[in-house]
Amino acid sequence: MGERVLSQAVLGTDSILKKAALVLGGSLFIAAAAQVSVGWPVPMSLQTFAILTVGLTLGSRLGAAALLAYLAEGAMGLPVFANGATGPALFGPTAGFLYGFVGMAYLAGLAVEKGLARGVVSTAVCGIVISLLLYIPGLAWPAAVLGKSAAALWSGWMAPFLLGDAIKAVMAAMVVWGGWQAIKSRRG
Repeated sequence: MGERVLSQAVLGTDSILKKAALVLGGSLFIAAAAQVSVGWPVPMSLQTFAILTVGLTLGSRLGAAALLAYLAEGAMGLPVFANGATGPALFGPTAGFLYGFVGMAYLAGLAVEKGLARGVVSTAVCGIVISLLLYIPGLAWPAAVLGKSAAALWSGWMAPFLLGDAIKAVMAAMVVWGGWQAIKSRRG
């Protein structure tokens, strides 16, 4: 089993048509997950779960391409962002997170390609670290554009989401690990 990423193991990626289908499918999966919100008083979408899953499954390049397609879909007016938001969200208070999603998918794929994310635990740890890194562009944007203080960013933009981000990273790791286990049992 010489494949590095799950999509390659299942489908191969030898044709441009397969790659395009994987990118489109990944962007649509993220768009659907962005519409699912859980939690109260601060609702969290399943967007980052889907982004990690796409990156871990497609690899760095196709994962990042899926996110670029996702951003392009929103820019074209499709209601793909959380809560059905469209193009204006690319300039709104959470735009730093939207742009950071490209790096999130890329890093998740890179972790798999470099062998850092092989088991469920190592994949979950990578997912948690990558989720934390998303806060760099995510918080830099409202700090620069809205003049938010570090305390306001911590209390309203980061702290309420940390546990959910960790749970979503573990869920993504379990989904991808489960996919690898299914392939191993089918081949074995």
